[in-house]
Amino acid sequence: MFKHPFSFEGRIGRSEYAITYVAYIVFAVIAQILAESSPFFVILYIPTLWLLFAQGSKRCHDLGKGGGWQIIPFYVFWLLFQPGDEGANEYGFPNSHPKDNPVNSIEKEIESIGQSDV
Repeated sequence: MFKHPFSFEGRIGRSEYAITYVAYIVFAVIAQILAESSPFFVILYIPTLWLLFAQGSKRCHDLGKGGGWQIIPFYVFWLLFQPGDEGANEYGFPNSHPKDNPVNSIEKEIESIGQSDV
């Protein structure tokens, strides 16, 4: 969970996206309060927006859609509640299913071959 959070590549599940979204809202409220005392704190929005858009893009990928879908109004609810694609899609393998990862399946196959020889 939370591997490469600022990257726009890959897929993430609902729980990671929900945690990111809640953390963004909390941080945005705090930054807004701090920005009233000093406009310097507005700069803090840049990395948080980058994180939110990166995580949203990966969540869209989990649903088999491009990252641009997240700018549709109220699509955030679809991202929060719709289960992702099972198995691999054009954006890769889901992080929540390590059994679908080809590296893990090859390692298991090698282990089973080694155990059958014994």
